[in-house]
Amino acid sequence: MSKIHAAITAVNGYVPDYVLTNAELETMVETSDEWITSRTGIKERRILKGEGLGTSDMAVHAVNGLLKKRGIDAKEIELIIFCTTTPDFTFPATANVLADKIGAINAWGYDLQAACSGFIFGLSTGASFIESGRHKKVLVVGGDKMSSIINYEDRTTCIIFGDGCGCALLEPNEEGLGVLDSILRTDGSGRDFLGMKAGGSVIPATHESVDARLHYAHQEGPVVFKFAVTNMADVAAEIMERNGLKADDVAWLVPHQANKRIIDATANRMGVSTDKVMINIERYGNTTNGTIPLCLWEWESQLKKGDNIILAAFGGGFTWGSIYLKWAYNS
Repeated sequence: MSKIHAAITAVNGYVPDYVLTNAELETMVETSDEWITSRTGIKERRILKGEGLGTSDMAVHAVNGLLKKRGIDAKEIELIIFCTTTPDFTFPATANVLADKIGAINAWGYDLQAACSGFIFGLSTGASFIESGRHKKVLVVGGDKMSSIINYEDRTTCIIFGDGCGCALLEPNEEGLGVLDSILRTDGSGRDFLGMKAGGSVIPATHESVDARLHYAHQEGPVVFKFAVTNMADVAAEIMERNGLKADDVAWLVPHQANKRIIDATANRMGVSTDKVMINIERYGNTTNGTIPLCLWEWESQLKKGDNIILAAFGGGFTWGSIYLKWAYNS
């Protein structure tokens, strides 16, 4: 009997209409287009505007498009793993809110929090449910409304992050296609350098915590950059070595879009040329859990059945990891 793998059978994405340019940021904080571009590679990012709109609202657009593309009904979805740092609420889970909004009445689900590595963690987790035979249709969503936790007077963070959402459908495959390997890592000591200081059980919301602006994303850039540029590159190279892959064997690198210099370092460590690297950071910035699925969505038409693809990410707290998969279909 052939081994069952979890293959991506459809991808889709959504970004809000509002474009926040570097020029507009120049009117908000002391920065410049040249400074932002040279250090991050970002030119603009999307922002979700509108009263009462949250991360699930972007996911509704992305997922409904995926269902239409795949030609299935929401009732066929069995599990939703929603990877997000900005859930609609602390509880209930945004996965359950999404299920209600799209009519996925037969699905159970939960939120997965691994910062910018969330989609990779979620894809690996979802693959396990497929491989075990427990489920046949698992929806993995990666999305964030980062603008909801960004202080637009803090130039260390406001220049980087944007809003967006992407999703992928996992289904069983017996042709040797799909998720073949994953390496996932964490180091909780990173919480001091990239995270949110308040809003949890350690520092619940109070007037004092709000006044101290502790409910915004906090980042110590140089420390994070040094850790990310090493570990994201190393884990991508490690998964190649573990699976006997040379640079020529890799069709695409799909890196988390946090910083162009980190992306370049990862590609260099793998020996992969720039024409094999998916990059859209200049238009969307860092959408946290949304970056990798948004790349897959935008490059979907160029992906071919059997392509060897490496996903790599690094996130706050710290989290990082890589996935090796074979693409399962031609668009």
